Amino acid sequence: MRILIMSDNTGEGHNSCAKAIKEYFELQGDSCTIVDSLRFISRPVSTAVSEGFTCMYRHFPGVFRNGYTYMEKHPGMFHDRSAVYRLLTMGTEKLWRYLQQSKYDGIICPHMFPALMITHIKKVYGLDTPTCFVATDYTCSPLVKDSRLDRYFIPHDSLAWDFECDNIPIDHIVGSGIPVRQMFYQSKPKEEAKRQSAVPPHHKHLVMMGGSMGCGPILGLARRLTALPDDCHLTVVCGTNKNLQRQLLRKFRNQKNFHIRGYVRDMATLMDSADLYLTKPGGIGVTEAALKNLPMVFINAVAGCEEYNRLYYTRNGGAKTAANLEDLARLCQNLLENDARRIQMEKHLQELPKNNAAQVIHSYFREQVGKTIKTAG
Repeated sequence: MRILIMSDNTGEGHNSCAKAIKEYFELQGDSCTIVDSLRFISRPVSTAVSEGFTCMYRHFPGVFRNGYTYMEKHPGMFHDRSAVYRLLTMGTEKLWRYLQQSKYDGIICPHMFPALMITHIKKVYGLDTPTCFVATDYTCSPLVKDSRLDRYFIPHDSLAWDFECDNIPIDHIVGSGIPVRQMFYQSKPKEEAKRQSAVPPHHKHLVMMGGSMGCGPILGLARRLTALPDDCHLTVVCGTNKNLQRQLLRKFRNQKNFHIRGYVRDMATLMDSADLYLTKPGGIGVTEAALKNLPMVFINAVAGCEEYNRLYYTRNGGAKTAANLEDLARLCQNLLENDARRIQMEKHLQELPKNNAAQVIHSYFREQVGKTIKTAG
């Protein structure tokens, strides 16, 4: 099969999902191409949206939170004749020519922007290639219900009610889970993982991360976590936020139980080494941790769609949160000291489904391509 995955650069989560799907498909011998959907409008538009989103996420989370709430309350802003719809469909003629030339067997959209672009192409040009949307958060985000694709792969069957609408009939919805890299379906013994993470095997380990962009009050939390005892280690993952990494290295260079890291490629091993994960509730990150049965404490850094991720895991018992930085630091210390509470959280996470989402999506396209070949024959 030759599959097109249409992502964009509004945060790394959608790209991580795209890469996870590509990884699994290629392990099965299929070919996948990932493209930035906004490039079909123009490079300047893609760059502006990407840089604007990163700036807002890191420095003005309240703007994102309020914007997301506004979109939820005003779904009409995405309808056919809206300014947003017109902008997103500006590149569809160029995209259609690309699809005609490339002859893909299937199209996967792990973001709502390309889902709308493909919906417009289906409406205008009559595209008959199998298509799907893949949700990367535990909610149906604004705009998704304005799309009309062949399948909608969502985190869990219990969320189907949130996606079902006139454009998305219930039999088009599949509770697949969220695709993550295959490394998260494998585990290393905790003692071995701790050694690889420079943590003594008999010490407790707290991992803190504000998503791939290093968002949220990481510096303030690190200050408060200096109260951790010497046999509790803190690893802070700064992701692509080099300024945050420099600040932390400067301020905590003498804190021997602190480990400051930039972009970590082997997050699976780092999670295997952790006893507790302090993070903002981004859809990809919390799914990775849940597959590891790793108890979580959530930082309310951005809200918006992440509020639904937070609710999903706190209600299921696999995560906890607190109202302010002092309470978050205190909660982490209490959980690290209380093995029974963490074990109970682990049990709640173990009870959640552990589908290999990329495998579920691959099976769907294998079936659809098989039907196409059979019909053609």
